[in-house]
Amino acid sequence: MKHLTIIVPDGENNRSSIVGTYKIFTRANAYQKEIGKKEVFQIELAGISSEVGFYGGLFTAKPHKHISAISKTGLVIIPSLNHNYQQAIKANGELIDWIGKQYRHGASIASICTGAYLLAAAGLLDGKSCSTHWSAADQLKQLYPKVNLQTDQLITDEQGIYTNGGAYSFLNLILYLVEKYYDRETAIFCSKVFQIEMDRQSQSSFIIFNGQRSHTDELVKKAQVYIESKPEEKISIEDLATSFAIGRRNFDRRFIKATGNTPIEYAQRVKVETAKKAFETSRKTINEVMYEVGYSDLKAFREVFRKITGISPLEYRNKYYKDALAGS
Repeated sequence: MKHLTIIVPDGENNRSSIVGTYKIFTRANAYQKEIGKKEVFQIELAGISSEVGFYGGLFTAKPHKHISAISKTGLVIIPSLNHNYQQAIKANGELIDWIGKQYRHGASIASICTGAYLLAAAGLLDGKSCSTHWSAADQLKQLYPKVNLQTDQLITDEQGIYTNGGAYSFLNLILYLVEKYYDRETAIFCSKVFQIEMDRQSQSSFIIFNGQRSHTDELVKKAQVYIESKPEEKISIEDLATSFAIGRRNFDRRFIKATGNTPIEYAQRVKVETAKKAFETSRKTINEVMYEVGYSDLKAFREVFRKITGISPLEYRNKYYKDALAGS
């Protein structure tokens, strides 16, 4: 039987991702026994404290073991952290070292949402693909520039390292791992019992684009403000660069360095975010919204919208607008 360790870090973290992971894997084990097979995992919670509080002490978790009592494990699950990531890293140095040691000794490691910060602090994400919650991605990229962030992806799987997007999408990662370590039948069973959609691949439609402002390039910030203030216009990036007395190539280079997007990509994301809000809150047709965000070619608008959100404008409207009509 393999060993599964669900980590309980010190400090405020997400209780639901610990409990949910424990419940699904426990049910997968039980299902194996029900169909005449052996349990796949011995499941234990482990940490560096005997008790960890959540939400101001409203809930507590008591790990089965201290990590020092586990010399070798097969799979480690790191739960989602709350928002003070640097404090969490500082408080869990012993845990981070243990995670790195387990990986070097052959364990696979899976991080849930912002648990990726502990993975990155262990040096295990350098040069590897990684997903995390879209709202935490910019800070992760700043702190750990060697990480290959794939924020649009719901799940990444590379060299025994698994990561996933934000919040309750961890349920999809756990189903993915159940299928990988048990079988498809068990994963489908768990999806039905816990009512989780199978095979979700993207978190793109959930991303709220607020612009990347954590950089220090004031020229780029001014350009961002201009782009964001005119979602209805077809902005000429060449003219925009000229207005700031900078060459187009240098402007593009600085913009990419500061935001991670080219100026054109940034303008597209601004327009799509404006369109999303219109679809969520109004009965406007696809064409009306398209014109309001500066597009005149429906095919081009659909392509850009799908590239950024993962779904079509019509699918988005039908998903988020309560009284959406069944057509454009």
